[in-house]
Amino acid sequence: MEMFIALGAVLAALGVVLGAFGAHALKDKFASPHYAAIWETAVQYQMYHALGILALGILSNDAFLGSSSLLSWAGYLMFTGIVFFSGSLYVLAVTGVKKLGAITPIGGMLFIVAWVLVIIAALS
Repeated sequence: MEMFIALGAVLAALGVVLGAFGAHALKDKFASPHYAAIWETAVQYQMYHALGILALGILSNDAFLGSSSLLSWAGYLMFTGIVFFSGSLYVLAVTGVKKLGAITPIGGMLFIVAWVLVIIAALS
C-alpha cells in the first residue's frame, strides 16, 4: 500500500504547512484566540491521522499485517475523516460560520471507525 505511505506523507507535510500558516500568516486574522485554538486542533488531528495513514501503508506490507481490506477501509476512512473533521474546523476558524461545526463530529466518527478497523485487522 505505497499509496497510503505517500498519502500520509503528503497530509503530514500539509499539516506542517497549515500549522505554520495558522501560527504566522493567520495569527492576527483570527476573530479571537478561540478560533486560533480551533485551527490548532484541526492541524493536530490532521497530523495524527496523517501518521495513522502512513502507518497503515507500512502495516499493509506482507512482513507485518499484509494486504487487508480492513486496513484499506481504515485508510480511506482516516482520509475522509481528515477532510470532514479538520477541513470543517479550518473553515470554521477562518470564517466563524458555526454551522460548519455540525460536520466535524462526522469526521470524528470516521476516525473512530477507522481505528476500530485497525484493531480488528490486528487481531484477525
